[in-house]
Amino acid sequence: MGNLPTLIGFSAVVMWSALAVLTAASGTMPPFQLSAICFLVGSTIGVAAMIREPARFRAFRQPLKVWALGLFGLFGYHFLYFTALRNAPAVEAGLIAYLWPLLIVVGSALLPGEKLGWHHIAGALMGLAGTALILLRGADGGFGGGSVLGYAAAGLCALTWSSYSLISRRFGATPTDVVAGFCMISAVLSAVCHLLLETTVWPETTGQWLAVAGLGVGPVGLAFYAWDYGVKKGDIQVLGVASYAAPLLSTLILILFGHGRATVGIVVACLLITGGAFLAAKDLLKARTSG
Repeated sequence: MGNLPTLIGFSAVVMWSALAVLTAASGTMPPFQLSAICFLVGSTIGVAAMIREPARFRAFRQPLKVWALGLFGLFGYHFLYFTALRNAPAVEAGLIAYLWPLLIVVGSALLPGEKLGWHHIAGALMGLAGTALILLRGADGGFGGGSVLGYAAAGLCALTWSSYSLISRRFGATPTDVVAGFCMISAVLSAVCHLLLETTVWPETTGQWLAVAGLGVGPVGLAFYAWDYGVKKGDIQVLGVASYAAPLLSTLILILFGHGRATVGIVVACLLITGGAFLAAKDLLKARTSG
């Protein structure tokens, strides 16, 4: 497995780390509307790459279960994520949502042929402690202003993406081009839900429009193709460990762009969640070092 595919896969982690700051900068557009626009941009990227080789559209001939899994992961996660950041402070909601790497490593230890070790349990407890610290702190020292909804959506984000990633192991032969189809259908579903359930709100400034476009091109677009290519062609163990840096990178970016403050509580919560993920991944880290 070459280094280039691994680097391409890692670029997805970097792009996902910008998901929170771009969402926070995108204004007050409701979740389904934001999802529809972002997924439309993401699908356009994939379709544009396939047009030059029409035979690649055969990738869309997949069983219903593949489509169901893709929509569950992409559509479900991002609707919950945008909901979380619309109803809770960006740093806190982002940290909780980025519990997914920890849940992936703990969940994978429960799969057939794997064992749940002390470090998995300790890592999970550290992640839970970091989450508890965020929840007890709340938006302004407590729950208020709809933050309970935001924190709940963030927790469901982590469960959705971790379960999607674990189940995806069964579909390793599915071509990356199908991701364009996932994005396309997710865009249509988001648009329908928006028309039925939400009031349209357009970005008010150029900066907000650029943030929406950035979401569609990067975290809700190229990142999916890069991750899929990386895990299939690159070193999946390196990528697995690299993803545990996502909550730290996301938090640092948010604070850097003024969407949060580096309080003692945030720093401790970030260290607990990130540290817990690295502890749970101890076996992978050890294997890469000895290898």
